[in-house]
Amino acid sequence: MADRAIFQDFVVTRSDRLLRTAYLLTRDWGTAEDLLQESLAKAWFAWHAIDDPEAYVRKILVTTYTSWWRRRWRRELPSDDLPAAGAYDDGEDARGELWQAVGRLPARQRAVIVLRFYEDLPVAEVAGLLGVQEGTVKSQTAKALAKLRVDESIVKELRP
Repeated sequence: MADRAIFQDFVVTRSDRLLRTAYLLTRDWGTAEDLLQESLAKAWFAWHAIDDPEAYVRKILVTTYTSWWRRRWRRELPSDDLPAAGAYDDGEDARGELWQAVGRLPARQRAVIVLRFYEDLPVAEVAGLLGVQEGTVKSQTAKALAKLRVDESIVKELRP
């Protein structure tokens, strides 16, 4: 019973942050909610053996997202009511363009960018979460940043 209460408290206190991370990975709120729900369900089964719950669930988020991407899993997207051209969730054009550019990155590079710069995790922790060497995290970060630098929409935004 104590595990259940601790798990419920974890879900209540950490879900918002984990949902934002899931959104940055998926770029869709509905898919992010599904990803978080599936990750929390997986964590529940191992809850009694988890030392650092937030890191554990974050790793589940990334690995589940990666497996969905590898399977080319795509959700249905409604097409009757399309948003106006140039509309973004947050209403800030430059920020929306940045996240569109991040969304065009390959899944692993996107995961590295989100974990390194949004979650502000050190290279060693990102490597542990992704199950790769620190050098891989550094090279994927460098490749992703290079792609973002040459992305046409970002280049336009950086010009005076």
